[in-house]
Amino acid sequence: MAVGLCALILAVCSGVSGSAAQAAVPSTGAEAACMIDADTGKILYQVNPTKWMHPASTTKIVTLITALDQKEDELDQPLKISSYAANTEPSSLGIAPGDKLSVREALRGMMVVSGNDAAVAVAETLGGSVAGYADMMNAEAVKMGAKHTHFVNPHGLTAAKHYTTAVDMAKMAAYGMKKFPEFRRIVSLTSYDVQYLDGRTPKHVTTTNRFLTSGYKGADGIKTGFTNAAGDCLVASATRNGRTLLVVLFNDDNRWEDAPAILDYGFRRLQTGK
Repeated sequence: MAVGLCALILAVCSGVSGSAAQAAVPSTGAEAACMIDADTGKILYQVNPTKWMHPASTTKIVTLITALDQKEDELDQPLKISSYAANTEPSSLGIAPGDKLSVREALRGMMVVSGNDAAVAVAETLGGSVAGYADMMNAEAVKMGAKHTHFVNPHGLTAAKHYTTAVDMAKMAAYGMKKFPEFRRIVSLTSYDVQYLDGRTPKHVTTTNRFLTSGYKGADGIKTGFTNAAGDCLVASATRNGRTLLVVLFNDDNRWEDAPAILDYGFRRLQTGK
């Protein structure tokens, strides 16, 4: 009932009322949600947008942005893979100490298959340690306008003091989409062949993001997430007629249905100018 009321209020504020409002604005079972126009920063839909949430693997959005923004000139160096990184569970790119690949390739594989092992290896290579890289991520979050976000790791496994909000994640994902062409390309990949520096057979990985492969018009990103504490999470983006919208869904059992419905609503709003 509370979610339905939020949707009704949002619709009324948008110039729609009564039963038409309930029909126009999609409801969601997400514990927190936010849709943003990535080009303007305008918020078009929100449910509990400032509630502190476990972000799960949507954390890796900021892991990638931090690498691109702060360490772009170091991304083609060899990845350092410790035993600790290689044994990080549960989702995995399947890297091992001695594997020869660049940081850039690890980042691409990390985003496609949601590899926690790759996230830790990237953090240790670029930040010296997981904690050191988390400090870099937190500085990046502040730079991107995230006011209620704090990271302690690069992969999103549940930890004390590791949290964000739907509106903060929307702002950070929009920043990545707007500023970095490579970010846009990586988060749109449905599969990827991770290349090795020693010429070994590339590792083929496929996306964990069903939204990207759903056939939704304009779908171009971004990242899934799940832990027991966070529930099912999704940051989904789509671009139509040169306009990019993205929606953040935290703890949403119906993320695959909710994302298209909310994005459709957003594109309708763009058409009507409301």
